[in-house]
Amino acid sequence: MTCGVAILIAIETGNGHAEPLSARAPAIEVVLASRSLQPGELVVVTLTFASEPADVRVTAFGKMFPAFTAGERERRALVGIDVEQRPGKYELAVSARLSSGAVRETQPLVVLPKKFATRALRVSPDFVNPPAAVQERIAREARLISHAYGDSVSERLWDAPFTRPVPDPQNSAFGQRSVFNGTPRSPHGGADFASPAGTPIKAPNAGRILLAEDLFFTGTTVIIDHGLGLFSTLAHLSRLDVHQGDTVTAGQVIGLVGATGRVTGPHLHWALRVSGARVDPLAALTLLGPPVASPR
Repeated sequence: MTCGVAILIAIETGNGHAEPLSARAPAIEVVLASRSLQPGELVVVTLTFASEPADVRVTAFGKMFPAFTAGERERRALVGIDVEQRPGKYELAVSARLSSGAVRETQPLVVLPKKFATRALRVSPDFVNPPAAVQERIAREARLISHAYGDSVSERLWDAPFTRPVPDPQNSAFGQRSVFNGTPRSPHGGADFASPAGTPIKAPNAGRILLAEDLFFTGTTVIIDHGLGLFSTLAHLSRLDVHQGDTVTAGQVIGLVGATGRVTGPHLHWALRVSGARVDPLAALTLLGPPVASPR
């Protein structure tokens, strides 16, 4: 399901009076598209300006989401609603400079509640309460991942629709609360796919490799920077076909499905981050994927 909202604002005339909206084209129109406005969802914000804009800023949930060019007078931004964002009324703000001067508009952004399922899993006890000998490794890897997520380039690197990294069905839903060996853990920040070991994994879209190595919890892991704060993480691989610093194209094989790290069997874990917000990667397939053919 998608939702659309248009915001129209008046432009001040040279004599200091605001002309009625019906008298001329609006300075800015804002349209939101999403599957729903709930935790873990992606919102595509499309902005159409009365003239070519500069310094476009889109903010929500206390952070800025970069805008990119989609046409001479059109800009887009990807806004993420984090999986643990509390339901409630928030504000989406848009500002820019036009030839006529600065414009700014806000609109309410109401995040609705969402109930996620819970799953119980049995794994090696060392993955639930890691021994002291690996605590330093876990802390080092957490810093490494945090650094990678803070290293996105300020330009859009993806150049095609987002596609599934493997053809197999999803077997674990985004946002599920996992209970490992009876101990509750953080919500599942990605989607799992029931792929056999050795299945080729394709890059969901173009980008650069920020991390490609073995990690304690996620096993052999690849993080792709798609630019503008958008990242794909693919975990539990059995083989790596890329290295840190590589540039990849959409659909390029980056490795093979495996069962490394904290797992109960072979599968692919795909996670998506949007300016720090953890969102369901399947939302990118819906909103940024190939167009759906109209039924005949």
